[in-house]
Amino acid sequence: MAINVEADKNHSLPLKKPKFFYGYWIVAVAFFCAFINSGCGFYAFSLFVSPLQKEFNWGRGEIMFALSIFFLIGGMSAPVVGRLVDRFGAKKVIASGAFICGLGFVLLSLTQTLRSFYASYIVAGIGMSGAGMVPATSLVSNWFDKRRGTAIGIMSGGIGAGGLVFAPLIGAYLIPHFGWRSTYLVLAVSTWVIIPLALLVLKTRPEDMGLSPDGRQGDRPVTAPGGSFSASQGLTLKMAIATFSLWIIAISFLAHGFCEVGILQTQVPYLKDIGFPLALASAAFGVVGLFSLLGKIFFGWLCDRIKAQYACAIGLGVELVGLLILLVVRPASPMAILWLYAVVMGLGVGSWLPTMSMLVSTNFGLAAYGTIYGLVSFTMSLGGATGPLTAGYIYDMTGSYRWAFILFIALYLVAITTVLMVRRPKTL
Repeated sequence: MAINVEADKNHSLPLKKPKFFYGYWIVAVAFFCAFINSGCGFYAFSLFVSPLQKEFNWGRGEIMFALSIFFLIGGMSAPVVGRLVDRFGAKKVIASGAFICGLGFVLLSLTQTLRSFYASYIVAGIGMSGAGMVPATSLVSNWFDKRRGTAIGIMSGGIGAGGLVFAPLIGAYLIPHFGWRSTYLVLAVSTWVIIPLALLVLKTRPEDMGLSPDGRQGDRPVTAPGGSFSASQGLTLKMAIATFSLWIIAISFLAHGFCEVGILQTQVPYLKDIGFPLALASAAFGVVGLFSLLGKIFFGWLCDRIKAQYACAIGLGVELVGLLILLVVRPASPMAILWLYAVVMGLGVGSWLPTMSMLVSTNFGLAAYGTIYGLVSFTMSLGGATGPLTAGYIYDMTGSYRWAFILFIALYLVAITTVLMVRRPKTL
């Protein structure tokens, strides 16, 4: 059965419709959080592989293990972060997370040993989880109901924008001109910009300001085409864990994360190995980021019109096509093939966050959204942690990414099959 969360004292404020809905400011700050988190974390990591390997003579598998730690720690933190957001709201969680993440980047700039490198990414991973997608999607889901998918898509476009800006900036300018240590300090300062924005702008729910979701007048819940719930409805974590749907979603995103992160984090080293210069490989990564931005907006919009599981399956299929294109890219190939890969993969990558968020909110409601989303996010992070690590060790053993890419193809098929098996719990 469904439960209701007790409304706080601010919910008694009269509802009104302003000329400019404050929820758009929430989306803007959440967009910036996604922009910084992806640009400084996910998209930045692979660009440090070659400089670190050159300076310390570490193996790629050893370096990629830090990314695994980063994802695992972030994923393990996600359910805790979700519980904190459900209990205390997102403002303080995001600000604290940004401070801790920036501190992790400062420590990375001081790295001298592999052990300190790993320890620094533990700190950064904890912080990035607190300032990342769990609180950001929770906020946007609270502020939007009928247009939730579109709002989530716009907000998550910040992930692609981060790749578009930071990948070429780091790979083609910051590291070559200032070195990898100074570049980590730039990432620290960039992350700390989130702190004042979170403290000054963010409000957990529209009712806290006497407003209604979507900026509409009145307080009657509106159900989106995907079957979403109002902010006061949904399953508890215990109830959600007892459903088949949660576990099948988790399996799908475990495989999804393994493949997606594995490909994206090996893309630059792979292209460099087969003869492309670092600047061009970084530029292709930036194009992936650009079309990821567009893909997130599109798939968010799509989730307002079809079931999230179908949108997710489409996105996974697009990623699989992108991988197949990458397998035929060679330096002698027309450059259009490289850019086609970047465009297709970017569009597919854009699907994961809006579809994950909408799968959680439409199947389990918002009463314990942060905690449930954090749990699903953990499974994707677990996949994201093991994908590039596996690819790195396969490369170290064979001198090639061929068998890693074959493994990715098989697991994409698993992810597509399982997400299509999702059914809304009958208890709702």
